[in-house]
Amino acid sequence: MRTNFDPRQQNRPLSVLRNVGILAHVDAGKTTVTERILYLTGTTHKRGEVHDGTTVTDFDSQERDRGITIFAAAVSCDWDGHSINLIDTPGHVDFSDEVERSLRVLDGAVALFDAVAGVEPQSESVWRQADRHGVPRIAFVNKLDRPGADLDAAVASIRERLHVTPLVVQLPIGKEAEFSGVIDLVRMRSYLWSGDTFAEGPVPDALLEQAKRRRRLLEETVAELHPVALDEFYARSTVSAETLAAALRDLTRSGAGVVVLCGSAYRNRGIEPLLDAVVAYLPSPQEVPAVRGLSDGVVQEREADPAAPFAALVFKVNSTATGRLTYLRVYSGTIRKGETVMDAGIGRTERISRILRVQADEHAEVQQAVAGDIVAVIGPKSARSGATLCTPAAPLVLEPPVVADPVVAVAVEARRSTDTDRLASALTRLVEEDPSLTVRTDSETGQTLLSGMGELHLEVAVEKIRRTHGLEVGVGRPQVTYRETVARGVSGFVYRHVKQDGGAGQFAHITLDVEPLEAADDDFAFRSVVVGGRVPQEYVRAVEAGCRDALADGPLGGHPVTGVRVTLTDGATHPKDSSEMAFRTAGRLGLRDALRASAMVLLEPVAEVTATVPEDAVGGVLGDLAARRGQISGTTARPGTMVIVATVPLAELFGYATQLRSRTQGRGTFTSRTTGYVPAPSAAPSR
Repeated sequence: MRTNFDPRQQNRPLSVLRNVGILAHVDAGKTTVTERILYLTGTTHKRGEVHDGTTVTDFDSQERDRGITIFAAAVSCDWDGHSINLIDTPGHVDFSDEVERSLRVLDGAVALFDAVAGVEPQSESVWRQADRHGVPRIAFVNKLDRPGADLDAAVASIRERLHVTPLVVQLPIGKEAEFSGVIDLVRMRSYLWSGDTFAEGPVPDALLEQAKRRRRLLEETVAELHPVALDEFYARSTVSAETLAAALRDLTRSGAGVVVLCGSAYRNRGIEPLLDAVVAYLPSPQEVPAVRGLSDGVVQEREADPAAPFAALVFKVNSTATGRLTYLRVYSGTIRKGETVMDAGIGRTERISRILRVQADEHAEVQQAVAGDIVAVIGPKSARSGATLCTPAAPLVLEPPVVADPVVAVAVEARRSTDTDRLASALTRLVEEDPSLTVRTDSETGQTLLSGMGELHLEVAVEKIRRTHGLEVGVGRPQVTYRETVARGVSGFVYRHVKQDGGAGQFAHITLDVEPLEAADDDFAFRSVVVGGRVPQEYVRAVEAGCRDALADGPLGGHPVTGVRVTLTDGATHPKDSSEMAFRTAGRLGLRDALRASAMVLLEPVAEVTATVPEDAVGGVLGDLAARRGQISGTTARPGTMVIVATVPLAELFGYATQLRSRTQGRGTFTSRTTGYVPAPSAAPSR
């Protein structure tokens, strides 16, 4: 019997709370599953549809325009006396950081798989993310009503691609368009749907033998993994429904097995058993390990106890028209409206003015939040994603979510010069909300560079600036910062600086040697071998300063000059007209002329790229790297994958993230780091 439970009830036991995320590849049906859960639990009274733009969790205008989830959204609902906090996460690889931050605060997850496609690339990626966080999961094979849907094939791909033991607890009734229900193999009962009508009954006679075989296979698999089930199986040659359910729960928590259910969210079939499985198999906050943090450099554990000192992790920040929302997962203690907390990382105190239960873009104010809760608060002004808020009397710093390094960057600028300050403010707010975005100003080009996880990620970020702040923003590729260096220098280059304006004049006479600098040395080296005091020491320092000024723009294209050694070999002074200014000017102009007389080479920046790709895509990736002028420096074989290390010109890496995903069906990843400069192949010496 289904009973309603008020999630705002202040004194509910933690055992009835579930913090669960929905994970999957893009278009596997995460948002549709979430919508059906909200409808069946009575949270909403109309089923939202992605294609109609009427879903609760995809409330952002860009999400509705694009038909994909971009921002993780939290909702709450009740089922069978339990309160479920549900987070619908993005499926596109460009927004994997949203998934990472969500997984950091979840106790369990439902992984969705397409019954036709099985384990898709991003499904595999988010599964690995959940592995890193130790989040227990159950699997739901969706879209069984599609042509070509095959539960057994999908389960096989789960076993082969994810290297886990699937524990299939349901048998479909009907195939493809005829799919109408499932048989629960644990309780040996059938569930049938007709429109919005749901009926439970005995196993149909036509499927009884097949159901018995599947039940026997489930018992054998569970007995191999669980000692209590094994003892009962040997003693009775079967496993009772109670023992089987308890074993499935234990195996789910430990990660030794993955319970697999099936259905069709779009046709509203299979959601009730899925909710039952969430309640039965996924852990409550008090059943997961105690959170660990640092207090004065000492590791400390905090149990999920409302009476313990307050500690919460900020996992999301959102600026709205009504204020700044800071999303928290409360790990221990209780926080009440009006209390003061401390941002443990920076030692700043903040006042909690309001506490809100979150229903996507709607909020309901409550007076307090306790251990296990996921809420939003208003009041903190500076807390960023990853910050720990705690009671000032018992400070604790929790481990923040890992933020991935950006791989793609674009240059952004305001169309109107009067909007420059507004754009800077908008970018600052954007980075606060999404820590996987970074903003910096290139010191040489003067461009403002916005970096993120992919081209779609950046496209969404720029569009958000346009829509939210009403700014017209120009977007372009960032300019590569080239360098120039000396391939063949000059010796005994004489420069004489004489200037007479009617008053005190300027006189400086210098002789320079210019040569390439060895790679092991600094970018610029200067020395003086002048003897006999022909150039006083203070003038020598002025010549060096002038030479450094000359390195700002080289003769080939005005790029900075690097890798040069300059030697002052001789010089002369005038008793009245020589000065530090005169010798600095001589150093600057003299070296510029000397560089024009030298053989110069244009240098381009290069990066070391480490790409991890599936074995079947190695050839295409190697060919693409060669086309980008990449030099392969090493390969390492791993189970099912190949790690390729190459040096690639930085200019050739623009768009590489998208190309790599295309060539590897989204399964390839890469990291890069700038390693230095090499001669550009099209640049010949100037002399």
